[in-house]
Amino acid sequence: MPSYTPPLRDMQFVLHEVLNVVDELKMLPPYADIDADTINAVLEEGGKFCSEVIAPLNLSGDKEGCQLDKTTHEVTTPKGFKEAYQTYVEGGWAALACDPAYGGQGLPLLVNQLFYEMMNGANQAWTMYPGLSHGAYECLHAHGTDEQKKLYLPKLTSGQWTGTMCLTEPHCGTDLGLLKTRAEPNADGSYRITGTKIFISAGEHDMSDNIIHLVLARLPDAPKDVKGISLFIVPKFLADGRRNTVACGSLEHKMGIKANATAVINLDEAQGWLIGEANKGLACMFTMMNAARLGCGMQGLGIGEASFQGALAYARERLQMRALTGNKCPDKPADPIIVHPDVRRMLLTQKAYTEAGRALTALLALQLDIEDKHPDAAQRQDAADLVALLTPVAKAFMTDNGFEAANMGMQVFGGHGFIREWGMEQLVRDCRISQIYEGTNGIQAIDLLGRKVLLDQGQKLRKFTKQIHQFCQANEGNDKLAEYIAPLSRLMKDVGEVTMGVGMASLQNKDEAGAAATDYLRLIGHLTYAWLWARMAEVAHASLGKGDDAFYLAKIATGRFYMAKLFPEVHTLLARIKGGAAPLMSLDEEHFAF
Repeated sequence: MPSYTPPLRDMQFVLHEVLNVVDELKMLPPYADIDADTINAVLEEGGKFCSEVIAPLNLSGDKEGCQLDKTTHEVTTPKGFKEAYQTYVEGGWAALACDPAYGGQGLPLLVNQLFYEMMNGANQAWTMYPGLSHGAYECLHAHGTDEQKKLYLPKLTSGQWTGTMCLTEPHCGTDLGLLKTRAEPNADGSYRITGTKIFISAGEHDMSDNIIHLVLARLPDAPKDVKGISLFIVPKFLADGRRNTVACGSLEHKMGIKANATAVINLDEAQGWLIGEANKGLACMFTMMNAARLGCGMQGLGIGEASFQGALAYARERLQMRALTGNKCPDKPADPIIVHPDVRRMLLTQKAYTEAGRALTALLALQLDIEDKHPDAAQRQDAADLVALLTPVAKAFMTDNGFEAANMGMQVFGGHGFIREWGMEQLVRDCRISQIYEGTNGIQAIDLLGRKVLLDQGQKLRKFTKQIHQFCQANEGNDKLAEYIAPLSRLMKDVGEVTMGVGMASLQNKDEAGAAATDYLRLIGHLTYAWLWARMAEVAHASLGKGDDAFYLAKIATGRFYMAKLFPEVHTLLARIKGGAAPLMSLDEEHFAF
């Protein structure tokens, strides 16, 4: 049976040695007393929950799946899931980063994010049940009325209730302007919500006492398109205990995350309450969407780590052939496959992408805490700009890399990787959805290039590259970082030139930005990862001889692999971007097939 080991040492390295998060967090009034021991202790206990409680349910949950009673519209989750959730609630894990005013523990979001990495690595399908609840909490905390907060937030904080996000309809995914679900006002200030939502993660289940659906719908007099969308609270059970007229019509039969109830939700004049202002629902929902997009990146990271752990253990034990340079284990009939260069290529790719992704996750989570809690408005704005710029990168680049890591993990196992009992093929199936939902990775790419870069004439991008430029300047004469500094400096220049080129071309033809977007996002992803690897290598070199040399030498070697074998993809990306839209758009539609 597959197992999961929390990557605590690497988390501690990123938090305390690279990002120095305690010093950063102490600048935020609610966290003035935070210390490394507290953070480490919480993550250690969280890791135990992940490895001991939910990881053992991953394989069995995938095999069993969820069951829908079509008479009662109730869903039963796989064996052990409900009990694991009760353990989660009793441990206070749902309250980790919630406001103490509503029963929360008031810890930084940063700690919560790293805990979620471990949960995703241990059992992604289970993690999705509480996963969107924190997003629902954040949305209500930011936009709810005092009465709504008093009613819903304590229950969401404790985990007694869970939350969902209901956007998608059968005809309407990314283009929410096509949304048809309608909301009609009642005399008591509530609304009657009618419509059908699909692909609702954890939309119905038996793990919590109530499910709070946050539903996008249109008021009768709403403007067309996205300007006329409002957001409503639609609970499964009303405050007086009555069952609302919101029901699960069916469960999707899916490629992966089979243990999560992906539901079709039918609303038949269900009672709901407006959140925020009328026709401003999309802005409210984006509080939840941005959290969900970072959560998707965490799924790619968590599964990439889990796949790496499984592949590494197998590569150390599986005996096949002899090393090309001669026998490494003459006392055995063959050498372990970890001696073979191609196996090492796959393992190191998994390791390099995962460790850089962990650094990016921690960086962005820290910026979210700064954006929310820093007393200085300029600092809050800088953090907000960095989060806005890099959220689509975290969602798309991390999930693309996570899927690649999962595929490589299965490949390391060879034929055994294709067999269910080893758990590697499940990771591939589970990971694949992360590239699709919460805005496909192609949409993330358009968001990055169009809205986050070109729309503000590159202001956010320049803020970010300024940090990289300052790092390169500070280490210009550092021979130990030469393999990072020169390529980073060159790429920053290339990014500036190609951004300008795409921007100018798109003024004449908007398809130019669309054609460049996916390659552009991956280019910025590599820029980000190379910078983070340079920072990690700087710390690792400086820490040699102070203890734990094996860890730091591995970090240096992995960063060197990244720069030599993965980073050179940027040259292909630049060439493809410069190739423009013509190769994509010149073929007439009727000529695609004959």
